[in-house]
Amino acid sequence: LALAIAIGWFASHEVPMGRFFATVVPLMKGVLPPTIVGHGRMSGTPPVPDDLMPKPRPKNEMFMTLPAGTGKNKKKAKFPQNGLGMCCRATAYDDVLVYRTVLWYLLLGGRHIDGAHLYLNHNAIGKAIKEAIRRGIDRSEIFVTTKIAPSHYGYEKTMATVQNFLSEDELGLDYIDLVLMHAPSFPLSTACGREGKDAATCRKETWLALSALREQGVIRNAGVSNFGINHLREFENVGAPIANNQIEYNPFVPEYITETFKYCDKHNIAITAYFPLGGDIANKDKAMRNEILGRLSEKYDRSVSQVMLRWAIQKGCAVIPGTGNPKHMQENLDVYGFKLKEEDMKTISELKHGVSGFTHMDYRTAA
Repeated sequence: LALAIAIGWFASHEVPMGRFFATVVPLMKGVLPPTIVGHGRMSGTPPVPDDLMPKPRPKNEMFMTLPAGTGKNKKKAKFPQNGLGMCCRATAYDDVLVYRTVLWYLLLGGRHIDGAHLYLNHNAIGKAIKEAIRRGIDRSEIFVTTKIAPSHYGYEKTMATVQNFLSEDELGLDYIDLVLMHAPSFPLSTACGREGKDAATCRKETWLALSALREQGVIRNAGVSNFGINHLREFENVGAPIANNQIEYNPFVPEYITETFKYCDKHNIAITAYFPLGGDIANKDKAMRNEILGRLSEKYDRSVSQVMLRWAIQKGCAVIPGTGNPKHMQENLDVYGFKLKEEDMKTISELKHGVSGFTHMDYRTAA
């Protein structure tokens, strides 16, 4: 009975999978989730001082380039290679801490925020952006990425959902810089699927909707996340160019992810790396203890995290490490301040051949 009640409670939300993660992730950390006890009860990110004003952007900041737009958006976009991920940690689901996190990051000089419909924190992100603008940061400097959940795929559903992202209940912005399809498909029932359409048809309809929204200027660019080469090929000569593929990328990823990276590079699809520090908690702990990375950390007088982020940036990725700690945010932004030698880049790239026990999601098998 309890299980049935729990399933019904998750299913009653507009984004059931979002409510599931927003509940389970904090519980796994031993923290009562905001979905049950409300927002503002969780400890973590400190309050932002009322008199804190924007610091300069990082020296030697590096950027990724996205395709030139059409319609109302003819400008070629660029976005910082170093961003802030707003997912997959307990504090990313508490609106008070999300607001503080995004505001801290923007005031410290960061300008790239990565969110998603699935994370259920749009509203807090949007409020923090507005406060940063009030304190002197121009909206045009801030690059906002979000993602549409596979549960909301389909042409009409996508059009309505993304338009709603601009509402005051969600991000409350005039436009969104980049909207991604969060994954190739969804394991549970979807509105598009209930219309008798297969996953490939639902993907195509969603892509055509994002392409139309790009033409209208509602979004500046469109992309995908967790797409394998087989999925990317479906959009060849369909709608807008694929601007970005957000995938797991770090020195320990298997060969099929490396092949996806190469495909994207060949086809001018920018890569954003999530899990750039090795993966989930278990994988990250293994990476932080790696002896070779430890030696390189000493060589460059940088943390292991900084070495890994710099490796990914020099490989040509954007990175979106997640943290609610202002000190860690500053450390992450400081990776523009050094460069790895070519032989050390090669050493890090070959790490995966000498380690075991790292787990990864194989998105190639998605329908």
